[in-house]
Amino acid sequence: MTRASTGKRRTRGGVDTLPSGAIRVRVYAGVDPVTGRRHYLTELVPKGPKAEREADAVRSRLLAEVDERRNPRTSATVDQLLERYMEQLDGSPNTEVLYRGYIKNDISPFLGKVKASSVDPEMLDALYAELRRCRLHCKKQRGLVDHRVAKEHDCDERCRPHRCKPLGRSTVRHIHFLLSGAFRKAKRWRWVSINPCEMSEPPAAPAANPQPPTPEEAALIVTAAWEDPEWGTLVWAAMTTGARRGEICAIRWTSLNLEEGRESVWLRYAIRKEHGELVEAELKTHQQRRIALDTETAMLLRELRRKREEQAKTLGFELPRDGFVFSNAPDGATHLRPDGVTQRYERLAERLGINTTIHKLRHYSATELILSLCQPDHPLAIMRV
Repeated sequence: MTRASTGKRRTRGGVDTLPSGAIRVRVYAGVDPVTGRRHYLTELVPKGPKAEREADAVRSRLLAEVDERRNPRTSATVDQLLERYMEQLDGSPNTEVLYRGYIKNDISPFLGKVKASSVDPEMLDALYAELRRCRLHCKKQRGLVDHRVAKEHDCDERCRPHRCKPLGRSTVRHIHFLLSGAFRKAKRWRWVSINPCEMSEPPAAPAANPQPPTPEEAALIVTAAWEDPEWGTLVWAAMTTGARRGEICAIRWTSLNLEEGRESVWLRYAIRKEHGELVEAELKTHQQRRIALDTETAMLLRELRRKREEQAKTLGFELPRDGFVFSNAPDGATHLRPDGVTQRYERLAERLGINTTIHKLRHYSATELILSLCQPDHPLAIMRV
């Protein structure tokens, strides 16, 4: 139970003394656009001889914040802020597509029409909580159905009663980083006085749990892949270099140095989708890197080069120096599709009963793999045959 701390009449804001002696200051700030509830700015002033004076100062400050939101220097909404921010985004086309999806599906439905200057940390925390409740943002109506496809269809057993599934923590954190970047620019442009993202709390980052294949599983995968030597060479190279699938697909013969004692691969580009088309683009991190090749990997790539040269000679042409190393074309003129590599690898793993993906090869220790080959009784030794 609370009691009034003073007989002075206050027309705006509430100041209450709690049983502990601390003073609670509450100022009405409108309706929360996410939850639909009345929204208050609240702050506690510790007990002390100057508590009432400090409470008056806090109340004046909170009222000034509310007035700033109701009468901002700009009436731009969150949607307008995000559109301006996206126009100046310095990122890859894939990042732009991803961010626009977040804006359309997860931000605009709740905050799009709200003035940017009215957004505060409590609103953002409410947004993150809602995203973690249900990725479809259902209103908890009865009779909702999770349909197997979005287009018109005849429902069957695959269309089931709706069950709320939260957005992943990493996705919600991406949305937070997007909003944080937009509000950081808004503050610099003087659209807002504070960046509310600096005081909001997105979900904690999920614990890293890469779960790479075991050495025994790696042995089974490579051995099975070796039914097609070129495919086996690709899988082996992915294991020993830790390159991403798009980087593997983009390796050209000019990127390889197979000179004895100087074996290395220069990763400069990656195959990825931009504006719906596969292109040879800069690396994900925009940082080129050279990777030393172990003896086994260099030997396999030399053998692949020799076979390609023999095939080209049989067909009556010379193998181009800048052809793609892994290609379905005899002259290496075209690269493999990263999605195709993923699907082929997953079919292989499924056939072997191994729950893994090609991305997890990045977490596989190349050093452990190479050293294990020196042990005759190690499962990976069969890959020498």
